[in-house]
This record gives sequence, C-alpha cells and structure tokens, in this order.
Amino acid sequence: MLLNEIQRCFRKGEVLYTRHARDEMRTEELGRVREEEVFEAIRMDEVIEEYGDDKPYPSVLVCGRAQNERPLHVVCAYSGEDDLAIVVTAYQPDPNLWMDYKGRSGRK
Repeated sequence: MLLNEIQRCFRKGEVLYTRHARDEMRTEELGRVREEEVFEAIRMDEVIEEYGDDKPYPSVLVCGRAQNERPLHVVCAYSGEDDLAIVVTAYQPDPNLWMDYKGRSGRK
C-alpha cells in the first residue's frame, strides 16, 4: 500500500518537501504548519483520496491530526526509484469545505 511506503520513509527521515508545500505550510491562514505536525498527521491511516495516476509519482491525500489535535490534510507522493516520500502540500482543511475533514461538503 502506498501509504505504508510513505510512512516508512517518514520514519527513516527520507522526506522531501516541495517548494509549494513549504509555501503552503508557511502561509496557512489558520496558522503555520510545522514539519512535526505533518509527521504526526501522516502516521494516521486515513487516506481520503488516492491519485494513482499522478505524474511523476502516485500520491494520496491523508487526513490526520497533530498531537495538538489540529486537523491536517497532507498530499504526499512516493518515489519508488528513490525510496522517498514527497510532500506536495500540507494544510488545515476548511471546515466549510470538508465534512468531518474527510469528505467534501460542497459548501463555501
């Protein structure tokens, strides 16, 4: 399972944050997202969307919570050739757009 590979990379410290992820984490309107929070959220086994056809690597959208109970969404890809987890973006989901932070509500 893709998430298992991603989690294993996080445990080994084999993680790359894209520029987009760093920008989103730094400018999150509900407060800066720290790398530690991303690691805590990724440990949850809550994949809410899979993007198996993503290029150049398949990715997943994980819904998790940091230890401070902050809900986070993390889009993470896995490079098998590099054995590397790639954080595409990480943000705190807007409760107006997500039901229980897991399903899209359609509200704005």
